[in-house]
Amino acid sequence: MQSVPIRTVFDVITDFLAVEPSPQEIVDYYLPDDLQQRLDDLLDRNGEDLLTPAEREELQLFLNADEMFSLLKTKMKRKLRKPSE
Repeated sequence: MQSVPIRTVFDVITDFLAVEPSPQEIVDYYLPDDLQQRLDDLLDRNGEDLLTPAEREELQLFLNADEMFSLLKTKMKRKLRKPSE
């Protein structure tokens, strides 16, 4: 039996970035609904101290991705505000 590859938050983000989105598209980007729902579930269950060690790792990956993407969005917003040089 062949296992199905699991789609991670970093897979989705790097796929998005690989198509060279515009600064505005980066600013407007949100996770797909299924990944956002997974993150919400992990956060809820973390608050109740119900995560397995693997789920805690998964949550940390989401948080790392969020931090990186927030920084990228901030830089793109700044770039959009600057007049073309």
